[in-house]
Amino acid sequence: MAAQTANPTQQFVPVKEIRNGIVILKDGSYRGVLICSSINFALKSTDEQHAITVGFQNFLNTLDFSIQIVVNSRKMDLRPYLALLEEKAPEQKTELMRIQLREYIEFVRSFTDQANIMTKSFYVVVSYAPHITAGSAVGFFRRDNASEKNAAAEVSFEENRAQLEQRLTLVASGLAGTGVRAVPLGTEEIIELLYRSFNPGELENPIRLDN
Repeated sequence: MAAQTANPTQQFVPVKEIRNGIVILKDGSYRGVLICSSINFALKSTDEQHAITVGFQNFLNTLDFSIQIVVNSRKMDLRPYLALLEEKAPEQKTELMRIQLREYIEFVRSFTDQANIMTKSFYVVVSYAPHITAGSAVGFFRRDNASEKNAAAEVSFEENRAQLEQRLTLVASGLAGTGVRAVPLGTEEIIELLYRSFNPGELENPIRLDN
């Protein structure tokens, strides 16, 4: 009973497996994740804004599959930066520089305590749902040994991954036309993203996904 309730969050995570930067959901569909750069739209000229808007519209019109745009906002953690400054303080050559660095550290610490400094990350989730063909289904009167099933599953994964990667490339190319740079996340990066999303208060241990 304890094993079933140890990680209740996992019951609500629809992820079966993450392999080679590909998320396989429990319903058999595939997902790939692109992390995207941002554009300061407000600082662009009117013509530039129009070009970006038209480019994004054209990008959406070229898609024949669904995507999900995710904006992840969280408070910026400046503790590692402050710890680094604390280590550098004794290394300063003059007392004046040490005093100035300590004052700067206190200023940053006080400022972050009073204001919520947020950082935003932008992601595009690309989906692919494999078609289950008659040849891939298990025959009623057919006996497949374990090695044949594993080989067929591996071939199926590679084929589905190739299809999803084509979509990821298409999305990244379309976003590049608007000035947005998109890069696919790897396995470890996706695991960290999922863990931080489902466990915002816990950042130390990686998420474990049970099949």
